[in-house]
Parts: sequence; structure tokens; C-alpha cells
Amino acid sequence: MAPARQRRTPPDHPRRREPRPARKGPGSAEPAVPDEITGNELDREVRAELRTLPQGLAEQVARHLVAAAELLEAEPELAYAHALAARRRAARIAAVREAAGLTAYRAGHYAEALRELRAARRMSGSAEHLPLIADSERGLGRPERALEIATGDDVKTLDRAGRVEMRIVEAGARRDMGQLDAALVRLEGADLRSPQREPWLARLRFAYADALLAAGRADEARDWFARAAEADLDEETDAAQRLAELDGVRFIED
Repeated sequence: MAPARQRRTPPDHPRRREPRPARKGPGSAEPAVPDEITGNELDREVRAELRTLPQGLAEQVARHLVAAAELLEAEPELAYAHALAARRRAARIAAVREAAGLTAYRAGHYAEALRELRAARRMSGSAEHLPLIADSERGLGRPERALEIATGDDVKTLDRAGRVEMRIVEAGARRDMGQLDAALVRLEGADLRSPQREPWLARLRFAYADALLAAGRADEARDWFARAAEADLDEETDAAQRLAELDGVRFIED
């Protein structure tokens, strides 16, 4: 998705935000794109895909894609509306279907996410979003299907980050099925102690800590929540809050 690729947020991620209603433009069924967005913010690969469209249409699609990317974290429902606006104009472009899938996933529309991400995969040939496809099956209450994807041969084509993400999804599916011990085994490994600031490290440690806590191993869970918080420079997880709660700190809603 443009302008920057977005990382996954699993259906049970503690930092998921409640979707907000999409804002509409005056007299329009589509969300208005801010004037400062030109479409030139897209990365080079996506701009190349859009060159198959007439110039004016390409600009409209590009502006909606940029708006979708910028709103994805703060307003996922509105981001999804922008991605749908792009899809209505350019459904045969893989990057557009990818954007529709990513925003649908982030907004919690898992059936739509599955449809769009599968379409993007067929069109591009990339397995990059296979973990999100599996996670969407979890979001629809189908952990068995998620597990089939997570243990399939296609996982071997993923890069290291993708394989770690798939392990997190597989562990979540096994927890959904009551296989807590198997979930813990799937999350364990030398990469939990990686000295590098890998982009997936905080999420892996958080998933492991959460599984430990579910297994009644609170002391170990506290240690791993602390390690997750240490690695979580971008605050992708609620590791620091979970650690504080284990230490007896209470949070009061505003």
C-alpha cells in the first residue's frame, strides 16, 4: 500500500482502535481528499502500476491511495472508504486491491480483506500478505483455515519477517483452538532474544508474553512484556501498559 508498506495488526491486537465513521465530501458518496494530497506521494512501484490508466483517472486513484495510507492508523474506517473509492476506479490494479485489503483488515472487515488480499495476490503473484490472509480467517472465527494457511508450503516463499509474522498468526490460531502449549512452542526460539531491533521483535515478544500469561506463568510473562516494551520503539503493542498492570498500576479512562 502506498506510500509506505503497512505492517499487520492481528484481530486481537490490544492497540486496535474503534473504527470511526467515514467523512463524506459535499454532495458526494465518497470521502473528500485533502487538497494538499497530490498523489505524487506514492512510491515508485505503485506510480508505475497506475501509468496504465488515463492521466486524470490515475491522479484521482493516486490521491485516494495516499489518503488511505495516511489515515490507516488513526482512522481505519475512513482509510477503507478512500481505498474503496480507488477500487471503484481501478479494480484491475494490484496495488489498489492491496490497499483495499489492507484497509479492510485494519478496519476489522475481514471478509472483505480476504477477498481483496487474495485478488491482489493473484494479480501480483506475491505472497507478502499471506499472514494477513491467515489472520483474517482468524478474525472470521475460522482458526482451522488460518492454521492450514500458516502451515502450507507457500509460507516458505516469505522472507524472514513474513515467516515470523506467520508464526504469530499460527500461535494465535492454536490459542483459538485451545492449544495453548502448542502456541507457546511455536513462538519460542532464538529470535526472541535477538539483539537487533528487528521490526517484528516487539510483536513476537508480546505474543509470547501474552501466551505465557494465559498459561498462568505470570513471572515469565512479566519478563517478556518488559522485553517487548524495550523493543517497541514505535509503540505497536501495549507491552508497557501490560507490564504496569502486572506491577499493580491501575489506569483510569479519561
